[in-house]
Amino acid sequence: MTESAAASFSSLNLARAQIANLDTLGYHEMTPIQAQSLPVVLEGRDLIARAKTGSGKTAAFGLGLLHKLDPRLFRVQGLVICPTRELAEQVSKELRRLAQGIPNIKVVSLCGGKPFGPQKGSLRHGAHIAVGTPGRILDHLNKQTLQLSALHTLVLDEADRMLDMGFSEITFEIVRKLPTTRQTLLFSATYPQEIKKMSRSIQRDPVEVTVEAQHHPDAIEQVFYQVKQHQRNDTLLGIFEHYHPQSALVFCFTKKQCAEVAMLLNDNRIEALALHGDLDQRERDRVLVQFANNSYPVLVATDVAARGLDIKSLQAVINYELPRDPEIYVHRIGRTARAGQTGIALSIITEAELVRAQAIEEYRSEPCIYDVSASLDRQPEFSLQAPMATIQVDAGRKHKMRPGDLLGALTGDAELPGSTVGKIDVFDMCSFVALERASVKQALSHLANGKVKGRKIKAREIL
Repeated sequence: MTESAAASFSSLNLARAQIANLDTLGYHEMTPIQAQSLPVVLEGRDLIARAKTGSGKTAAFGLGLLHKLDPRLFRVQGLVICPTRELAEQVSKELRRLAQGIPNIKVVSLCGGKPFGPQKGSLRHGAHIAVGTPGRILDHLNKQTLQLSALHTLVLDEADRMLDMGFSEITFEIVRKLPTTRQTLLFSATYPQEIKKMSRSIQRDPVEVTVEAQHHPDAIEQVFYQVKQHQRNDTLLGIFEHYHPQSALVFCFTKKQCAEVAMLLNDNRIEALALHGDLDQRERDRVLVQFANNSYPVLVATDVAARGLDIKSLQAVINYELPRDPEIYVHRIGRTARAGQTGIALSIITEAELVRAQAIEEYRSEPCIYDVSASLDRQPEFSLQAPMATIQVDAGRKHKMRPGDLLGALTGDAELPGSTVGKIDVFDMCSFVALERASVKQALSHLANGKVKGRKIKAREIL
């Protein structure tokens, strides 16, 4: 199938309440992946959809899931398997937003790195949709805490990463335990042979949909800086001093490299956080929240750790080292220049990596632009500090805390202007609020002496 023009959600066979909720959420016209996928999903057909992160694919399968649900049946009817905890949390959050137009829909998140007991208890009370990572989902199935006899829809999100991360056997083991009469939706950024094999094993006559990256190539300025190995760190600093990006994602290969590069940037007055596999779930949540809410301008990450990360206004992607696969390069740089914006993609390469750049040229069917670090206009006094800071509040979803409760407390009793309050993220046991730095002291003073929803809460700034 080919891309179609933007169409309204009202053209679909969705409930009026769902259309109204979509309008409230700002979903007015379908993205290409939604326009192509949703009619297929609503027909009950199996689907293979090739689409990048940020293309709107969660709504593409989420609306289909919700359309088929029986809200009166408190049994898991939809299962979404994701390669990482971060992506699973994002999908859960978006499904809850999409479900606001349907009373009493429960979405449960089943991820490793989180306590098993609360998940077991949540499942015991019933849920309509389960979203999780392969290992934890299989644990629940083996312990019979997750019952899927009522399942009608299976979604494999970012299936290519699932295979890359070694989840192939676990995923097939999960699928073998599911009803065979289900609908299976497979979403993948790339379409290697392994995905085709997986489809043949678990799907019936699937419809194939392909949507290219959501940005025009001209929207991203791409430059490859050729350097000696010992010049890599200095060139990275030169890139920041020359381009002055206010938000940047720096890609590295290893956890050790991430930590070292983040330390290099911080030592040179460029605030940066590292995201890699050695962080526990709480630390990963904090890192992602702080970057997404503009409390840190730079995130240094591996490909796997950054998978599923969707930042709406990312100005720059920097490859500290080029990936070996040109498709991964295209996927990396596609995180900038979203929604009609422009962005920059800057890569540091040594002579030994020229073969990787040549592979990218062949893959994209256009030459790369090469430069040298001496061309960078260096400003050694340059520093980069985020405009916001983040406070953590020890109350979350399990305490019935909502973003509006925190916003009301800060703009009402604490008398902070609404313009000083940024993104509010509510997790199960805690919440994070982005505030302009000058407002943090006033906010913490109020929260220390006042109440939110009638209860005393603790709050602190995350540094």
